[in-house]
Amino acid sequence: MAEPATPQQRMYGRLAAISTDVGEVSATSALKAVLVNHIAVFAPSIRGRRNKYSHSFIIPALKWVLRSSRAWRDEGLTLSTSSNEACKLYDAILTQYVKWKNDETMGGIEGCISALQAADPNFVMGHMISTGLELVGTASTTRLNERLAGAVRRTVELANAQDITHREKLHVRAMELFSHGDFPKAADAWEDILLDHPTDMTALKFAHDTYFYMGAQLPMRDSVIRVLPHWKPHNPLYRYLNGMLSFGLLETRLYDQAEKVAMEGLALTPDDAWAVHSLAHVYEMRAEVDKSLSFFERTEKDWQSADMLASHNNWHWALNFIEKGQYEAALEIFDSKIFRFCKSSGAMLDIVDACSLLYRLEMEGVCVKDRWQELFQVTRPHSDDHVTLFNDFHFLMVSLGAKDSSTSRRLLEGLQELSKEPGNNQQHHLAGTVGMPMCQAMIEYDQGNHDRAFELLYPLRYKILGIGGSDAQRDLFSQLMVHAAMKSEKKRNQKLGRCLLMERDTVRPNSPLTQRLMRKALVLHD
Repeated sequence: MAEPATPQQRMYGRLAAISTDVGEVSATSALKAVLVNHIAVFAPSIRGRRNKYSHSFIIPALKWVLRSSRAWRDEGLTLSTSSNEACKLYDAILTQYVKWKNDETMGGIEGCISALQAADPNFVMGHMISTGLELVGTASTTRLNERLAGAVRRTVELANAQDITHREKLHVRAMELFSHGDFPKAADAWEDILLDHPTDMTALKFAHDTYFYMGAQLPMRDSVIRVLPHWKPHNPLYRYLNGMLSFGLLETRLYDQAEKVAMEGLALTPDDAWAVHSLAHVYEMRAEVDKSLSFFERTEKDWQSADMLASHNNWHWALNFIEKGQYEAALEIFDSKIFRFCKSSGAMLDIVDACSLLYRLEMEGVCVKDRWQELFQVTRPHSDDHVTLFNDFHFLMVSLGAKDSSTSRRLLEGLQELSKEPGNNQQHHLAGTVGMPMCQAMIEYDQGNHDRAFELLYPLRYKILGIGGSDAQRDLFSQLMVHAAMKSEKKRNQKLGRCLLMERDTVRPNSPLTQRLMRKALVLHD
């Protein structure tokens, strides 16, 4: 019996087969496809890990998959720069953005941005992606940050002064619209790109994130579905489409399909943190707590290295313990993972996760001690940002928890002022109808005025989608509404609270948290 082929022999065999029948795929693209597949299958995480297939020839292959100027052009995604190095660095930035991972072997996103700017200081798409990434991080605003506003202006000026492609001009236009808070038109501009260039991952990813920030669940799902037929396994970053599609499916309540797609993606790319994240959402929305805990424990080594999403996945992990009423375990994750990430990264996702976890624990009656004061040092500088209402609500949680009434008042006053002349800012348009009532409800609840809190919250239950975030993240406000109803002295509010719990139990059956709240309601209202 012949000896089984080694991984290298199988790879070379595939290369030989491809070389005789390349069809419409260039030999370069075919070789790239094999190398990408080879790396993904046999060296899923080269950084910090070795396995029996981690041979030295794999490392140089990493440079191969970073696209040159010619490779971008061959894919119909021309980059207007004379610097081949700038093209590769652009790809390195995009790759890390998609993978949610600052890859040290590439210098991290910041290192790549610095190197790109040195390679070609006038590279329009280099400016677009670096400024765009800062904008979609939502930790800063061009209203207050003149450096960021200047970066937007500089990108627009370069685009207007150079002979660049229509696709690149649309990218710059979308980035500029996003900087003004015009999320719908920014998404439309990125969709215009995808219509003619469906494999433009930059447009797809920015559109995906923009839809998320305005709670546009169906467009977020359909944006990925529309381009899927045009993607082939040899396209760089093809394997990360599963996580994006799965997230859109789960946010439109197609949980079984979302689970299937995420599992298929993870079978190919175990370290796809967004697919991990999507699966965590599926388990949460179906209240499959033990299944979720087992999944996180089993896969932790695969996703913890994705530093831009690791804290958020830890947040999902902690929610399982809150669901089960194991509050000390949730606090342990907060102290050892979430707050530590929050302080070191300054990333808005890490910050709002910390806010949310403490608020959920307090609603459950858990004393979080001086954690509010510590977190307040992180959130206070953002109190005037008003980039998204979702962020604002989380900052208010902290100022209320820290008992800093002046900051809470300043946040509300700033939001009210912006609501008067919102311009094209999608979030500011919602400030008067959703933002202010929600903030006031949170203040009333904090002050023990539960009747008033519930009466402010209840009309918002179907309007809150527009603040962005996921169903799982916005569930905090549903829980707040239930707690306000249970503590209300009015029989009508109490009855509505029980109705909310029945709805919750139907949509998310077997939830320990829901069952706990139902028992509490019976005790309070009997």
